[in-house]
Amino acid sequence: MRLLFTVLLAMLLMSAARAAPAPQAIEIPLGSGTLHAQLYKPDGDGPFPTVIALHGCGGLGGHSDPVLPRYRDWSEQLLKAGNAVLWPDSYGSRELGPQCRVKEVRVKARRERVADIAAARGWLMKQPWVARDRVSLIGWANGASALLWAVRPQNSGRDGAPDFRAAIAFYPDCRISAGLGWSTRVPTLLLIGGKDDISSPPACRQMVDGAYGRSALARIVVYPGAYHDFDLANLPLHAPATSPDVATPDRGHVGTDNEARADSQKQVAEWLAR
Repeated sequence: MRLLFTVLLAMLLMSAARAAPAPQAIEIPLGSGTLHAQLYKPDGDGPFPTVIALHGCGGLGGHSDPVLPRYRDWSEQLLKAGNAVLWPDSYGSRELGPQCRVKEVRVKARRERVADIAAARGWLMKQPWVARDRVSLIGWANGASALLWAVRPQNSGRDGAPDFRAAIAFYPDCRISAGLGWSTRVPTLLLIGGKDDISSPPACRQMVDGAYGRSALARIVVYPGAYHDFDLANLPLHAPATSPDVATPDRGHVGTDNEARADSQKQVAEWLAR
């Protein structure tokens, strides 16, 4: 019986993998180098609303997959809603692997990753299929931390092109930003689990509350009982257990995280449709 279940599950996963749209590899000029990215784009000429999506510290892809299943799943959802999705590969572009537990971080959220966001935005502004006034940001964990830096008023682009339409941050590390008096120039939504044991929900609450009155719209949704990576709850079999960017199915919170994941999908759709 267990063997039959395993075979059926493998067939289901293989079928899902075949059905998933293949991304297009993109090269974006970045200083003296090249920023590699993966692009999911709806069929047709557009113009399409577009999301710059920012991976966590585990990186964008694996050995045989340019985009990890957790990010491919979100790409498919965003595509179904009519969005193009551009994934800058901040680590692979610099020939680095996952940066979750390294002692010396060579790609910083507030520096190199903000530069990657600016380069990705600049490239998108030149594409005829992009709705230039509907480019948004979504980030996870370390990518969400980079997003918080990118939307600060100090990092506003000066090229005359439309600014980001919206920003959505999944469980960023808010501790530094909270202490610096963070604010945002674009509507920003933060989603985090109340029991996140990697990021700090209290720091994120403090950061958002402190921005009221001197910032564009900032909103935080805290999911009681949900942990870090709650949006991965439906995909535990795809997750490498060594990365803090993924949830494991044996922590006793999959049901709670699934509820948070479902609500976060609704929140994302509504925030991007503003």
